[in-house]
Amino acid sequence: MYPAVLIVDDETTIIESLEGILSDDGFEVIHAYNGYEALKKIETASPDIVLLDIWMPGMDGIETLKEIKKIAPNLPVVMITGHGSIESAVDATKSGAYDFLEKPLSLDKVMVTISNALNFRKLEEENLYLRKKTIQKNSIAGTSPAIQKLYGEIMSAAPSDASILITGENGTGKELVAKTIHQFSSRPEQPFIIINCAAIPPENLDSELFGHEKGAFEGALSKNKGKFELASEGTLFLDEIGDMNIRTQAKILRALESKTFQRIGGGRTLHMDVRLIASSNKDLEKEIEAGNFRQDLYFRLNVIPIHVPALRERKEDIPMLVDTFLGASSKAMPGKKKALTEKALKLLTAYDWPGNVRELKNLMERLSIMVAPDLIDAADIPRPYNPDLKSQEPGRNGFSYYEDDLEQARKRFEKEYLLQKLSTEGGDLISTAKKLGTSVKYIKKAIS
Repeated sequence: MYPAVLIVDDETTIIESLEGILSDDGFEVIHAYNGYEALKKIETASPDIVLLDIWMPGMDGIETLKEIKKIAPNLPVVMITGHGSIESAVDATKSGAYDFLEKPLSLDKVMVTISNALNFRKLEEENLYLRKKTIQKNSIAGTSPAIQKLYGEIMSAAPSDASILITGENGTGKELVAKTIHQFSSRPEQPFIIINCAAIPPENLDSELFGHEKGAFEGALSKNKGKFELASEGTLFLDEIGDMNIRTQAKILRALESKTFQRIGGGRTLHMDVRLIASSNKDLEKEIEAGNFRQDLYFRLNVIPIHVPALRERKEDIPMLVDTFLGASSKAMPGKKKALTEKALKLLTAYDWPGNVRELKNLMERLSIMVAPDLIDAADIPRPYNPDLKSQEPGRNGFSYYEDDLEQARKRFEKEYLLQKLSTEGGDLISTAKKLGTSVKYIKKAIS
């Protein structure tokens, strides 16, 4: 299908001239003589681009542009005028115009502008598609009442710029909730910056958050932008803020109240435009009572509270989560799509999951690697998920499941797999490497 161009102008000669040129180039051309007619044509004909004259009787071009953006915000509009001025161009751009052309029109410039506008729209649509795919990939899986309630809270909170405090146990997916909020916020194309307050030594936290100037302290060999600066116009996620020291809490509070901060060792005041999301696995009200957390900062952060339920509170979601995690593991090992029997699934739904979704994900990855058959049975489920299993009993593939280090288990499985393939190829390293799409050096290292 050829792109459709809507020409809106009160001059018949302009419409006829553009119509002839664009039709010859394969465009489908629609025309309207005023703003009201143009709005109707947009609703009925769905053009791909609009060429809109600014100076028209009745509803002028700027008014028409504003109405177009209400009903079709992604439709590119190129403004045309014989009375061009900087003020007109600024007004048109502020109102959402893609570009600005002056009469008499240059044919080459018209064609280039239309081509650029259509390419820009295509890029926007591709970005929107990728954004939707990202949201789907990072979405919180589940249909339980607890998760449906969480979805509702996320969708209500996301569009605003209010601070959000996410609470929940370790492994429940608080970071995933924060990412989802960012994706549905008014800032999805802007940075999403994460800082784990529990993982950074207290003496380094100020520098990580606010940045520092060269020479600000011993070891500051160059200027460093902090997370507040990197997250400008986007979202800053303060993970496990309950572990932040009192001194840094005071600086955070001051920055939030003034919407300004300074790099360590710097005298310049920097203004910030950041949507703040914080999370904690601690009861911050108890931390306030114990003197470990500032009450005024808590009120600043807890404008919109969101609680992420533990996995034991939504066990009906376990089958869906199992399928999701096993599906992700199968992508890493093509042709190895795994599934659980009903008995195996029953064992998992009976367990209380102190490590929550993270623990379930790790178990599914472990089973997908260590269990040879595609169907994982109850006998393959290790303790403590399978309390009836005898201590240290091996699974059907002969491996022991009681290897605490997942990376070690993966390496051992890989070694056995490569030795088996090498045996099939009669010990020929070159042939084995070629068939597996890897190098001889890699195989030698893995089986040594």
